[in-house]
Amino acid sequence: MVKNEIRTINLKKTYCKSHFQVNALVGATFSIKKGDYVSIVGTSGSGKSTLMHLIGCLDQPTSGKLLIDNTDVSRLSDEDLAKIRRKKLGFIFQKYNLISTLNARENVELSMRFAGVNKRIAEKRAEEFLISVGLEKRIFHKPTELSGGEQQRVAIARALSNNPSIILGDEPTGNLDTKSGLKIMKILEKINKEGKTVIIVTHDQSIAKRSRRYFSIKDGVVREDYAS
Repeated sequence: MVKNEIRTINLKKTYCKSHFQVNALVGATFSIKKGDYVSIVGTSGSGKSTLMHLIGCLDQPTSGKLLIDNTDVSRLSDEDLAKIRRKKLGFIFQKYNLISTLNARENVELSMRFAGVNKRIAEKRAEEFLISVGLEKRIFHKPTELSGGEQQRVAIARALSNNPSIILGDEPTGNLDTKSGLKIMKILEKINKEGKTVIIVTHDQSIAKRSRRYFSIKDGVVREDYAS
């Protein structure tokens, strides 16, 4: 029996702005099984990025529960949340978030060094991950020397570097042309077939429908539209 890797129970997030409240997430309850591939689709302001930040332990809910591997992370300390991010989660951002002064290998290596991996081992593993996403000829190139699609592949290699069980993509194709975006989706699909849980948020219906399960979010309300 496949276990639930992520489970939310009446998850809510409210932001206070000046003299009023914004209900960014309204009572989301769902589960994502280990090895699943899920898309969360919604327009700007729908609450999808808020939900991704909560699942990624980058923020904490106002109320409700978020369980990762049956551990309720919704009330953990910042230090404990950082440990979960290092061990279990890999992030892919729309704007790549690469360090411009570092080359591709150094960008991938950095997250391993933060996790305490020996420098020589980190260098070797970084090169292996870059080769796995088709960047064997770009290992020593800096971000300004790479196309958008290539930069996103560096970001994917970085997300994989500490061998997380869950990969989170926040609009991973949002800054890319159609051809480059398709390459990124095929890499994510390959990663999922290798056993990792993949969760992406997107505004693009065609991207969302490539996944096994498809959630929509509107005004902070989450519903599952289909499961293949």
